[in-house]
Amino acid sequence: MATTSPPIVPSTRPRFKEQIKSFWQRVTEGRELSQLWLQFRAEARTSYRLYQRDFDARSPRDTRKDNFFHTAQEFAWALLDKLTPARRVLLLLGIVLVIFPVLHFSYHDHSGLKTVALDIHFYGVIAIFVLLLLEIADRVVMKRDLEIARDIQSWLLPPTPPEIPGLRIAFATRPANTVAGDYYDIFPRPSSIQSSAPSSEAASGSEAAERSFLFVVADVAGKSIPAALLMATMQASLRTLSATSSTLRDLAQGLNHYACSNSQGGLRYTTAFLAEFDPASRAFTYINAGHNNPVLRRASGEVERFIAGGLPLGIRDEAAYESGSAVLQPGDWLLIFTDGLVEATNDSDQEYDETRMLNVLNAGTNATPNELLHRMMADLDIFVGATPQHDDVTCMLIKVEAHCGRE
Repeated sequence: MATTSPPIVPSTRPRFKEQIKSFWQRVTEGRELSQLWLQFRAEARTSYRLYQRDFDARSPRDTRKDNFFHTAQEFAWALLDKLTPARRVLLLLGIVLVIFPVLHFSYHDHSGLKTVALDIHFYGVIAIFVLLLLEIADRVVMKRDLEIARDIQSWLLPPTPPEIPGLRIAFATRPANTVAGDYYDIFPRPSSIQSSAPSSEAASGSEAAERSFLFVVADVAGKSIPAALLMATMQASLRTLSATSSTLRDLAQGLNHYACSNSQGGLRYTTAFLAEFDPASRAFTYINAGHNNPVLRRASGEVERFIAGGLPLGIRDEAAYESGSAVLQPGDWLLIFTDGLVEATNDSDQEYDETRMLNVLNAGTNATPNELLHRMMADLDIFVGATPQHDDVTCMLIKVEAHCGRE
């Protein structure tokens, strides 16, 4: 009698491994374990600083009790304060049910006294899980709103540098959160020439030759949504004021007057660097309103700093502003930045500082602005490591050349 072999059933083991691998790739977004650990450390430090700030506010150092129970209590309140009252009750209920997983109760029936043990551990886990779902839902909604705000903010910033005769420009910004309080822009100011025939080629050529360009890098005190909103209003005010034939000093005073009316008594001030560049004469006129001093590295290697100006915008309405000027020459480099660059810290709480920034600048003078800016940001990343970014970083690099250029 002929025998038949059993049908070959394909093994499900390789398929199961592929499913696990696909699931893990989706969860980790392709990151290595070392990258996940660095991300966890950065997020843990950021969260710790958030709770530490509330802890310091609730328990000042001069009144703080140096014992474990007091510290644990204050940190627990710092956590609970982040939740709504209903969610606080849900969290506490879940913790109690998890800590005391078995509930004993007694009752009498016809046969006598009986004791029943009820396992409530499961309900505690469910309560904490429900709380987690509620918090995730809030986070998703907030993240969606922040992404919309980020998109709107990106529309207010220039995507690429404009073409300016004799200059090659690169800029970059990194928000500490989804949205930033840093602002940068470069745009032409209207020509002062009033032509009776604006459509003629001669008039258009003359107007283009004499127009100037306005440079601005600003940093609103604080970060995230409040700073981003003030940044947006400053951008609108600057665009409106710069459309007039006012001088750079009038422009700074107008911005300061507006900032003072929206600074909450000086709490929401703005440091700003404003400058106007004339391509025909290469004259660079500027006002430094309490901002980090930009660095002008001459082709000879000599370093100049732009310090003339006055108080940050929004501190005193009657503040006066002085302007400074310099003539840019071929081979010069101009570096304008916010304090988030030089005050970035590493694991040892050391700042990146201007010395390191200048070393990168001096070593890359033969590169293009885009290349040098990339090197500077990469050097910053190496220095900072896994330390969370605590402030917005903005940097603008300008290289002076003999002919028109654009990065």
